[in-house]
Amino acid sequence: MPPSHRLDRFERLDALRGLAMFWMAAFHFCFDLNFYRLLSPPQNFYQDPFWTLQRTAIVSLFLLCAGLSQALAHEAGQGGRRFWKRWVQIAGCALLVSAGSWFMFPRSWISFGVLHGMALMLILARVLAPLGRGLWPLALVALLLPHGVQHPVFDSRWLNWTGLVTRKPITEDFVPVLPWLGVMLLGLAAGQWLLAHRRAVLGGALPRVLAPLATLGRWPLSFYMLHQPVLIGLILLAKQLG
Repeated sequence: MPPSHRLDRFERLDALRGLAMFWMAAFHFCFDLNFYRLLSPPQNFYQDPFWTLQRTAIVSLFLLCAGLSQALAHEAGQGGRRFWKRWVQIAGCALLVSAGSWFMFPRSWISFGVLHGMALMLILARVLAPLGRGLWPLALVALLLPHGVQHPVFDSRWLNWTGLVTRKPITEDFVPVLPWLGVMLLGLAAGQWLLAHRRAVLGGALPRVLAPLATLGRWPLSFYMLHQPVLIGLILLAKQLG
């Protein structure tokens, strides 16, 4: 199928992304309640597997969706202008997240969180997309490499973005290139395979009950940047009224 230069909407993918966004908002709402000491008993979001596994699943779902989206963009022949315009938005928001987290968590501010990782990994995914089937083994290498290659030189904030660290940095969010690039590449590889062999899985009709998730999933960056200020504002307002 020759690529068109139009990127159609795939509502099933939008709904999957919307699910990740809803789950993220619910997770952060619980985190905020705990931060303001409104959860009883208090929760450990940094060590309790109930919370840490949810975070891993949420980030994984976001990156898989990003990989699937890059498969669609690659097939459609998305031009560099559109890609870089979106990339600048993501990178700019990543800088805002760093600045905001520095004011709220000066000892554990976010130097390389999910948006920072997304910005760099999107460039890599765009470059690697033509590899086709070669993406599968490359994704496996990216997933496994940080488990076998680690060195203290990568533990500083200047290099921990690689993921080849011997210890996790003290930060509120950490999404290094490795192993997370492997998740995005899996999404990219799966997306290319589905478009070639099972296109209806992505492009089929969406049940009406899931339409709100699809609508939500079309605004991931705006939602990501706004949901925490809104949630925190509502919590503080409720505390004042209470």
